[in-house]
Amino acid sequence: MPSADRRSARRPDPDRVLVDIADYVVGYEIKSAAALETARYCLKDSLACCFQALDYPACTRLLGPLVPGATLPGGARVPGTHWELDPVQAAFNIGALVRWLDFNDTWLAAEWGHPSDNLGAILAVADYLSRQRSAEGDEPLTMRAVLEAMIKAHEIQGVLALENSFNRVGLDHVLLVRIASTAVATHMLGGTREQVINAVSNAWIDGGALRTYRHAPNTGSRKSWAAGDASSRGVRHALMALTGEMGYPSALTAPQWGFQDVLFGGKDLVLGQDYGTYVMENVLFKISFPAEFHAQTAVEVALALHPEVRDRLDDIKEVVIETQEPGARIIDKTGPLDNPADRDHCIQYMTAIPLIFGRLVAADYEDEVARDPRIDALRARMTVRENERFTRDYYDPAKRYIGNAIQVIFKDGSSTDRVEVEYPIGHRKRRAEGIPALVRKFEHSLKARLSERQFKALKSVCADQQRLEATPVDAFMALLVDG
Repeated sequence: MPSADRRSARRPDPDRVLVDIADYVVGYEIKSAAALETARYCLKDSLACCFQALDYPACTRLLGPLVPGATLPGGARVPGTHWELDPVQAAFNIGALVRWLDFNDTWLAAEWGHPSDNLGAILAVADYLSRQRSAEGDEPLTMRAVLEAMIKAHEIQGVLALENSFNRVGLDHVLLVRIASTAVATHMLGGTREQVINAVSNAWIDGGALRTYRHAPNTGSRKSWAAGDASSRGVRHALMALTGEMGYPSALTAPQWGFQDVLFGGKDLVLGQDYGTYVMENVLFKISFPAEFHAQTAVEVALALHPEVRDRLDDIKEVVIETQEPGARIIDKTGPLDNPADRDHCIQYMTAIPLIFGRLVAADYEDEVARDPRIDALRARMTVRENERFTRDYYDPAKRYIGNAIQVIFKDGSSTDRVEVEYPIGHRKRRAEGIPALVRKFEHSLKARLSERQFKALKSVCADQQRLEATPVDAFMALLVDG
């Protein structure tokens, strides 16, 4: 705790939050086979998201160097492109690709977020280091190091999210991406425990992005590149710490000036459990639908109801959607939807598309589909309600369900059955069903953009846990780029 004397210039010991993160990143040994296997699937899922995002000019126009011509031959590569960049800008590129379509993994707790957003920093640093080492005749990093960094980044972001709601004070969850990316990038670059503490303190001092770009009336495309921005900032903090740049030991707890007093309502950050491998082992995958996760099961229910309602759209009186409290709070949205980012965070839109068309794909958020007058007409007849059981199960650490239920009521008084799904295909309880679908997502997304040789090699190495872990990072990344 901070000293009661605010006039004292004596520097305190580092905040407990900083120390715990550094001790975990530097000293924790990953032994969980389940976490390593899940990290492999998470890598495949994230790469699938990257390659799908390449189909969208709104994303690709942001890729490449920040200043035209500022490339770095021998630097970090960006999957699916020819770019070779410094690791800070490469982290932005990769992070933006992973996150663009809102189709990567998810963690839901008091705070939500997408832990694979950290892959931007991890892959960029790993490839940059490995190419440097190989050029100098040294051993490159292996993909085992990437998987371990992913597990630790997932854990830092996810454990901090368990009991600390940053969205309640208006801050965006990418704050936690910056914290986790900073920690693992500093360690990967060879930083000491003290340097990790210094770097992470600076990451907290950055404060947090406002969530306004995720909510009406300001919803926009920044929500698709905000994670890339956060992960790249993490790499920058890491590189600065390695130069000897100082840290700020009470960055969180300093009275009046620290993160907790300035941005967290004066509350202490709460760590509900020690860092380990819990988050990666229990992470949620978005496998079937590029949709905000609180609506994933609503989409699944709407697809099930499609055959019953597709020929009776004009006869619908009301569509009743039951969801969890966070879903009702953040994606219950009426009125005009101005852009794809607006639409993929609207539970009514994400329900209307599968009810009408029997599908939900990324292209369904674009203007061409959104112009169909049936969509807004159906949205206007939807009622969204909180289901308290869904909310309890959402916050229950033994469940982490994301339930939704839908019933369609017709003008003649008849109705469909009330159909509910408690947890989506990407939930740990549906892994046996979900993993084959995740693999299909991976293969479908990459096959069309890679040469047959690259695709076969990548498919083979990603299917074998031991082989993937032993593969040099620079060799792995070579399979992902234009070549």
